[in-house]
Amino acid sequence: MTKIKSHISLANVLKPKNPLFKRLVPVIDKIMGVHKVKEFYENGQLYGRSAEEFSQQFFKNLEINISGIDNLAEKVPSQGSLIVVANHPFGCVEGVALAQKLKQVRPDVKVLANNALSMFTEISEYFIFINPLSSSNPENAKAIRQCKQHLDLGGVLLIFPAGKVSYFRPEKQRICDDVWNRLPANLAKSTKSPVLPIFIEGHNSQLFINLGRIYYRFKLIMLFREMLKHKGKPINLHLGHVLPNKLLAKFENVSHLNEYLRVQTYLLDPNYKQGWQDAAAISLEASEAKKTKADIPQTAMAEIMPQVDKAQLKLEIEALPVNQHLVDYKTFSVYYGKREQMPLVVQEITRLRELVFRQYDEGSGEECDTDEFDDTYLHLFIYNQADGEIIGAYRMGQSDVLLKDGDINKLYLAKMFEFSPDFINQQQPCLEMGRSFLVPEHQKTFYGLFLLWRGIGEFVVRHPQYRTLYGTVSLSKLYSPLSVHCINQLAVTPSDKVAAKSPFEHKHNPELADYIQSEYTKGAVPASNLSSLIMGIEQDGKDVPVLMKHYQRMGARFYCVGIDKSFNDTPGLLLSVDLPKAPDKALKQYLAEGKDSYLEYSYLQKKAEQG
Repeated sequence: MTKIKSHISLANVLKPKNPLFKRLVPVIDKIMGVHKVKEFYENGQLYGRSAEEFSQQFFKNLEINISGIDNLAEKVPSQGSLIVVANHPFGCVEGVALAQKLKQVRPDVKVLANNALSMFTEISEYFIFINPLSSSNPENAKAIRQCKQHLDLGGVLLIFPAGKVSYFRPEKQRICDDVWNRLPANLAKSTKSPVLPIFIEGHNSQLFINLGRIYYRFKLIMLFREMLKHKGKPINLHLGHVLPNKLLAKFENVSHLNEYLRVQTYLLDPNYKQGWQDAAAISLEASEAKKTKADIPQTAMAEIMPQVDKAQLKLEIEALPVNQHLVDYKTFSVYYGKREQMPLVVQEITRLRELVFRQYDEGSGEECDTDEFDDTYLHLFIYNQADGEIIGAYRMGQSDVLLKDGDINKLYLAKMFEFSPDFINQQQPCLEMGRSFLVPEHQKTFYGLFLLWRGIGEFVVRHPQYRTLYGTVSLSKLYSPLSVHCINQLAVTPSDKVAAKSPFEHKHNPELADYIQSEYTKGAVPASNLSSLIMGIEQDGKDVPVLMKHYQRMGARFYCVGIDKSFNDTPGLLLSVDLPKAPDKALKQYLAEGKDSYLEYSYLQKKAEQG
């Protein structure tokens, strides 16, 4: 077969006018390996093909398999503007690969690309060209306008924000992208476009990396040779999920949004992901895209016990002392008591706990969720007078009562955490809070969580010696381990007074560490940014647990994450709330008319201690 002459040369990119430079172009082609690309181009019969034919033949000739795109059609909206961002590990092949695969889903795809790719005229329709080596080039401004116009018309735009191939960065001591350009963040805000992050595994050859460390322009010389070196190697893509404009709009500062898009992309790196482990410590790498409860290791479940007879339940509640009736709201009443006072109430609470906890893969697997601590702790619960059912409860341990003989093991959380004698639960009367739940029908109502906390507020008003609440927020295994890791990294303020007996452990992604330590975060990310991070990681877009958000609003301090071996290996985030220092709005809401007397007790107690 006769070889067809191609147009592969830097002359078609640089368009030199100087006669001497024109004569030098073939030499430059040879130095940069463009002549090898030309041979590949001609031998592979790529000249003159349509864009789709070119792409298919290009990857066939390079023997490259592209993986990770099976659910691309599910990820990419069928219409409307979309910005796709990705890291840039190779410099050429990944752009063609993503353009081709995106084109198969949406025909209106454009790629913002280095103008060096303009020599591949067969696929020029894929690209909007920019010159990354000359920021003042007027063609760049034109390209940016084209990008915005394309998005305004509802198109898909693929951008590699680094603008250059990944390289070894001495200050980070690893191979990764350069600082990301803020263009995709700016475009996302100005066009209100959602963003789909994609992580591409790998990097160029060690020779390429080493030469780049000697002199950065050597990377340019080697880039086309690297493209051919990729022959026979896979391109592994890892798709995130679309970050909606509503989520991105939370970032008022473009630089902050830019940092966020980068970390969301690098958090897709499979080298820093892990699955939940079952009792035999076998790691199960559940697919993040398709993870359901069925993917998570389950405890063998017994049939849940029958409901307690409502008439007997009502009689038991009515027999409680009047001072254990805390608050009322419409048909709901909040009470507290001990098991010995109300065995049927506690039995029903343990039944409902198991029922609710199983929804979050936190069930014990037994007919009810109970242990020996149910005998010694108080049980605060909401009772619906209208239908005779309990709709929610909290378990409360009075540290001063439980620790009278100095036995720390009488605290449930001593099973999870090593408490030093200086921790708050041994320094003053505290309430250890745990085992909270609301039945599904009332979980999304405003009054469910409110009534539990209004009951707690009324309890401390009547028992003002309790200045501190402490406990754990269960971090359900319906969350990705990566989300729990982010909570552990971003929300926790460690203390030398407490440590987890079985700490939650996760591989450390250096990009996440950079995000935390970046100038903008200064080591402490506000609660809203943590929420955005979790919502970006979770495939269903869920936020941090509702109870954690509630504790954040109460001014809680989070200490560490431990694994609860008695609760289906569920991670628990240890926290404490100094009630007198909680926001005044929260105190008014939950302590109501008793707020002033509660705070005054603190003042009088301090005066008494001072003599």
